[in-house]
Amino acid sequence: MHYEKGMIHSTAIIDRSAEIASDVSIGPYTVIGAGVTIDTGSTIGAHAVISGKTSIGKNNEIFHHVSLGGKPQDKKYKDEPTKLVIGDNNTIREFCTINTGTSQDKAVTTVGSRNWIMAYVHVAHDCVVGDDTILANCTQLAGHVEVGDFAILGGFSGIHQFCRIGAHALTGVGSVVLSDVPPYVTCMGNVAKPHGVNLEGLKRRGFQKDAIKAIRDAYKTLYRKGLTLKDARDAIDEASKDCEDLEIMARFLHTTSNRSIVR
Repeated sequence: MHYEKGMIHSTAIIDRSAEIASDVSIGPYTVIGAGVTIDTGSTIGAHAVISGKTSIGKNNEIFHHVSLGGKPQDKKYKDEPTKLVIGDNNTIREFCTINTGTSQDKAVTTVGSRNWIMAYVHVAHDCVVGDDTILANCTQLAGHVEVGDFAILGGFSGIHQFCRIGAHALTGVGSVVLSDVPPYVTCMGNVAKPHGVNLEGLKRRGFQKDAIKAIRDAYKTLYRKGLTLKDARDAIDEASKDCEDLEIMARFLHTTSNRSIVR
Protein backbone atom coordinates (compact mmCIF):
# COMPACT_ATOMS: atom_id res chain seq x y z
CA MET A 1 0.00 0.00 0.00
CA HIS A 2 1.38 3.40 -0.96
CA TYR A 3 -0.71 6.06 0.75
CA GLU A 4 0.69 9.44 1.69
CA LYS A 5 1.02 10.08 5.41
CA GLY A 6 -2.15 11.52 6.82
CA MET A 7 -4.14 10.86 3.65
CA ILE A 8 -7.74 9.92 4.43
CA HIS A 9 -9.70 8.98 1.34
CA SER A 10 -12.89 10.95 0.80
CA THR A 11 -15.00 7.78 0.76
CA ALA A 12 -13.82 6.59 4.19
CA ILE A 13 -16.44 6.77 6.96
CA ILE A 14 -14.99 7.71 10.35
CA ASP A 15 -16.94 8.23 13.54
CA ARG A 16 -16.33 11.63 15.11
CA SER A 17 -15.34 10.05 18.42
CA ALA A 18 -12.55 7.92 16.90
CA GLU A 19 -9.09 9.11 17.93
CA ILE A 20 -6.74 8.93 14.96
CA ALA A 21 -3.21 10.36 14.83
CA SER A 22 -2.68 13.06 12.22
CA ASP A 23 -0.26 11.00 10.08
CA VAL A 24 -2.43 7.87 9.83
CA SER A 25 -3.43 6.98 6.26
CA ILE A 26 -6.86 5.46 5.55
CA GLY A 27 -7.89 3.98 2.22
CA PRO A 28 -11.13 4.10 0.22
CA TYR A 29 -14.41 2.86 1.66
CA THR A 30 -12.91 1.97 5.04
CA VAL A 31 -15.22 2.30 8.06
CA ILE A 32 -13.89 3.26 11.49
CA GLY A 33 -16.32 3.24 14.38
CA ALA A 34 -16.77 4.97 17.70
CA GLY A 35 -14.23 4.14 20.40
CA VAL A 36 -11.41 3.27 17.99
CA THR A 37 -7.94 4.73 18.60
CA ILE A 38 -5.09 4.54 16.06
CA ASP A 39 -1.61 5.77 16.96
CA THR A 40 1.00 7.41 14.73
CA GLY A 41 2.45 5.95 11.56
CA SER A 42 -0.21 3.34 10.83
CA THR A 43 -1.74 2.68 7.42
CA ILE A 44 -5.23 1.26 6.87
CA GLY A 45 -6.11 -0.18 3.46
CA ALA A 46 -9.32 -0.03 1.46
CA HIS A 47 -12.62 -1.57 2.57
CA ALA A 48 -11.37 -2.31 6.09
CA VAL A 49 -13.78 -2.22 9.04
CA ILE A 50 -12.45 -1.27 12.48
CA SER A 51 -15.08 -1.22 15.19
CA GLY A 52 -15.67 -1.72 18.91
CA LYS A 53 -13.29 -0.59 21.63
CA THR A 54 -10.20 -1.17 19.49
CA SER A 55 -6.78 0.32 20.22
CA ILE A 56 -4.12 0.14 17.50
CA GLY A 57 -0.54 1.17 18.24
CA LYS A 58 2.18 2.73 16.11
CA ASN A 59 3.39 1.91 12.61
CA ASN A 60 0.99 -0.90 11.84
CA GLU A 61 0.27 -1.81 8.21
CA ILE A 62 -3.29 -3.07 7.93
CA PHE A 63 -4.29 -4.25 4.48
CA HIS A 64 -7.53 -4.25 2.51
CA HIS A 65 -10.76 -5.91 3.70
CA VAL A 66 -9.51 -6.52 7.26
CA SER A 67 -12.09 -6.65 10.07
CA LEU A 68 -10.86 -5.61 13.52
CA GLY A 69 -12.81 -5.27 16.76
CA GLY A 70 -15.95 -7.10 15.71
CA LYS A 71 -18.14 -8.76 18.30
CA PRO A 72 -16.86 -12.12 19.56
CA GLN A 73 -18.34 -15.23 17.98
CA ASP A 74 -19.58 -16.47 21.34
CA LYS A 75 -23.27 -17.02 22.09
CA LYS A 76 -22.67 -15.97 25.70
CA TYR A 77 -21.71 -12.47 24.59
CA LYS A 78 -24.38 -9.91 25.53
CA ASP A 79 -22.82 -6.65 24.33
CA GLU A 80 -20.57 -6.25 27.37
CA PRO A 81 -17.86 -3.57 26.95
CA THR A 82 -14.87 -5.62 25.79
CA LYS A 83 -11.72 -4.60 23.91
CA LEU A 84 -9.14 -5.40 21.25
CA VAL A 85 -5.61 -4.11 21.83
CA ILE A 86 -2.99 -4.26 19.07
CA GLY A 87 0.63 -3.19 19.61
CA ASP A 88 3.19 -1.64 17.27
CA ASN A 89 4.80 -2.50 13.94
CA ASN A 90 2.45 -5.32 12.98
CA THR A 91 1.58 -6.37 9.45
CA ILE A 92 -2.00 -7.60 9.12
CA ARG A 93 -2.78 -8.84 5.63
CA GLU A 94 -5.98 -9.07 3.58
CA PHE A 95 -9.24 -10.47 4.99
CA CYS A 96 -7.96 -11.07 8.53
CA THR A 97 -10.52 -10.98 11.34
CA ILE A 98 -9.67 -10.21 14.96
CA ASN A 99 -12.50 -10.00 17.51
CA THR A 100 -12.81 -8.35 20.92
CA GLY A 101 -12.81 -10.34 24.17
CA THR A 102 -15.61 -11.61 26.38
CA SER A 103 -16.55 -10.85 29.96
CA GLN A 104 -16.19 -14.56 30.79
CA ASP A 105 -12.43 -14.20 30.35
CA LYS A 106 -10.13 -11.16 30.38
CA ALA A 107 -12.58 -9.04 28.33
CA VAL A 108 -9.75 -8.22 25.94
CA THR A 109 -8.10 -9.78 22.92
CA THR A 110 -4.42 -8.84 22.70
CA VAL A 111 -1.99 -8.80 19.78
CA GLY A 112 1.55 -7.71 20.63
CA SER A 113 4.14 -6.08 18.38
CA ARG A 114 6.12 -6.93 15.24
CA ASN A 115 3.80 -9.77 14.26
CA TRP A 116 3.38 -10.93 10.67
CA ILE A 117 -0.25 -11.97 10.26
CA MET A 118 -0.96 -13.26 6.78
CA ALA A 119 -4.17 -13.31 4.74
CA TYR A 120 -7.40 -14.86 6.02
CA VAL A 121 -6.13 -15.40 9.58
CA HIS A 122 -8.77 -15.42 12.32
CA VAL A 123 -7.93 -14.46 15.90
CA ALA A 124 -10.94 -15.15 18.10
CA HIS A 125 -12.10 -13.59 21.36
CA ASP A 126 -9.76 -13.46 24.37
CA CYS A 127 -6.71 -14.67 22.45
CA VAL A 128 -3.27 -13.44 23.47
CA VAL A 129 -0.73 -13.23 20.64
CA GLY A 130 2.76 -12.28 21.78
CA ASP A 131 5.52 -10.49 19.87
CA ASP A 132 7.42 -11.41 16.70
CA THR A 133 5.10 -14.25 15.69
CA ILE A 134 4.20 -15.43 12.19
CA LEU A 135 0.65 -16.60 11.58
CA ALA A 136 0.64 -17.95 8.03
CA ASN A 137 -2.29 -17.83 5.63
CA CYS A 138 -5.63 -19.15 6.88
CA THR A 139 -4.40 -19.91 10.40
CA GLN A 140 -7.40 -20.05 12.71
CA LEU A 141 -7.19 -19.36 16.45
CA ALA A 142 -10.25 -20.34 18.48
CA GLY A 143 -11.20 -18.45 21.62
CA HIS A 144 -8.83 -18.10 24.59
CA VAL A 145 -5.74 -19.29 22.66
CA GLU A 146 -2.31 -18.03 23.72
CA VAL A 147 0.58 -17.77 21.26
CA GLY A 148 4.06 -17.15 22.66
CA ASP A 149 6.77 -14.86 21.28
CA PHE A 150 8.47 -15.94 18.03
CA ALA A 151 6.04 -18.82 17.46
CA ILE A 152 5.34 -19.72 13.82
CA LEU A 153 2.01 -21.25 12.83
CA GLY A 154 2.04 -22.83 9.39
CA GLY A 155 -0.67 -22.14 6.84
CA PHE A 156 -4.11 -23.60 7.56
CA SER A 157 -3.18 -24.43 11.16
CA GLY A 158 -6.22 -24.74 13.40
CA ILE A 159 -5.78 -24.19 17.14
CA HIS A 160 -8.43 -25.50 19.57
CA GLN A 161 -9.86 -23.13 22.16
CA PHE A 162 -7.84 -22.66 25.37
CA CYS A 163 -4.68 -24.15 23.82
CA ARG A 164 -1.31 -22.53 24.37
CA ILE A 165 1.48 -22.34 21.80
CA GLY A 166 4.82 -21.84 23.50
CA ALA A 167 7.52 -19.36 22.52
CA HIS A 168 9.61 -20.37 19.48
CA ALA A 169 7.25 -23.29 18.72
CA LEU A 170 6.37 -24.23 15.14
CA THR A 171 3.34 -25.92 13.60
CA GLY A 172 3.42 -27.51 10.17
CA VAL A 173 1.04 -26.70 7.34
CA GLY A 174 -2.49 -27.94 7.99
CA SER A 175 -1.88 -28.87 11.62
CA VAL A 176 -4.87 -29.42 13.90
CA VAL A 177 -3.69 -28.56 17.41
CA LEU A 178 -5.86 -29.91 20.22
CA SER A 179 -3.33 -29.65 23.07
CA ASP A 180 -0.65 -27.25 24.29
CA VAL A 181 2.58 -27.06 22.29
CA PRO A 182 5.57 -26.49 24.61
CA PRO A 183 8.19 -23.86 23.75
CA TYR A 184 10.70 -24.76 21.02
CA VAL A 185 8.68 -27.80 19.88
CA THR A 186 7.75 -28.51 16.26
CA CYS A 187 4.46 -30.28 15.75
CA MET A 188 2.38 -31.21 12.74
CA GLY A 189 -0.45 -33.38 11.52
CA ASN A 190 -4.12 -34.00 12.19
CA VAL A 191 -4.10 -34.43 15.14
CA ALA A 192 -0.77 -32.60 15.63
CA LYS A 193 2.05 -34.64 17.17
CA PRO A 194 5.54 -33.53 18.27
CA HIS A 195 8.29 -33.85 15.65
CA GLY A 196 11.41 -32.51 17.31
CA VAL A 197 12.73 -29.03 18.04
CA ASN A 198 12.36 -25.90 15.89
CA LEU A 199 16.07 -26.10 15.17
CA GLU A 200 16.23 -23.80 12.17
CA GLY A 201 14.25 -21.11 13.98
CA LEU A 202 16.60 -21.23 16.95
CA LYS A 203 19.66 -20.91 14.73
CA ARG A 204 18.16 -17.94 12.90
CA ARG A 205 17.48 -16.20 16.20
CA GLY A 206 21.07 -16.60 17.37
CA PHE A 207 20.70 -19.32 20.00
CA GLN A 208 24.12 -20.62 21.01
CA LYS A 209 25.14 -24.25 20.45
CA ASP A 210 25.08 -25.05 24.16
CA ALA A 211 21.55 -23.67 24.52
CA ILE A 212 20.33 -25.61 21.49
CA LYS A 213 21.83 -28.81 22.87
CA ALA A 214 20.12 -28.23 26.21
CA ILE A 215 16.79 -27.63 24.46
CA ARG A 216 17.17 -30.80 22.38
CA ASP A 217 18.04 -32.77 25.50
CA ALA A 218 14.93 -31.35 27.20
CA TYR A 219 12.83 -32.48 24.24
CA LYS A 220 14.21 -36.00 24.60
CA THR A 221 13.42 -35.89 28.31
CA LEU A 222 9.86 -34.83 27.57
CA TYR A 223 9.14 -37.18 24.68
CA ARG A 224 11.74 -39.93 24.27
CA LYS A 225 12.50 -41.38 27.70
CA GLY A 226 9.09 -42.75 28.60
CA LEU A 227 8.78 -40.51 31.65
CA THR A 228 5.55 -39.29 33.14
CA LEU A 229 4.86 -35.62 32.54
CA LYS A 230 5.61 -34.88 36.21
CA ASP A 231 8.96 -36.68 36.12
CA ALA A 232 9.93 -35.04 32.84
CA ARG A 233 8.94 -31.65 34.22
CA ASP A 234 11.08 -32.19 37.33
CA ALA A 235 14.06 -33.15 35.19
CA ILE A 236 13.66 -30.07 32.99
CA ASP A 237 13.35 -27.91 36.12
CA GLU A 238 16.73 -29.22 37.24
CA ALA A 239 18.33 -28.72 33.82
CA SER A 240 17.01 -25.15 33.63
CA LYS A 241 19.26 -24.19 36.53
CA ASP A 242 22.20 -24.42 34.11
CA CYS A 243 20.45 -23.03 31.02
CA GLU A 244 18.44 -19.81 31.15
CA ASP A 245 16.71 -20.60 27.86
CA LEU A 246 15.16 -23.73 29.39
CA GLU A 247 13.37 -21.65 32.01
CA ILE A 248 10.76 -20.76 29.38
CA MET A 249 9.92 -24.42 28.90
CA ALA A 250 10.02 -25.16 32.62
CA ARG A 251 7.56 -22.34 33.40
CA PHE A 252 5.29 -23.40 30.57
CA LEU A 253 5.08 -26.97 31.82
CA HIS A 254 4.14 -25.75 35.30
CA THR A 255 1.29 -23.56 34.05
CA THR A 256 -2.12 -25.10 34.64
CA SER A 257 -3.95 -26.08 31.46
CA ASN A 258 -6.94 -28.26 30.78
CA ARG A 259 -5.53 -29.26 27.41
CA SER A 260 -2.34 -31.06 28.57
CA ILE A 261 0.48 -31.06 25.97
CA VAL A 262 0.92 -32.63 22.55
CA ARG A 263 2.16 -36.19 22.99
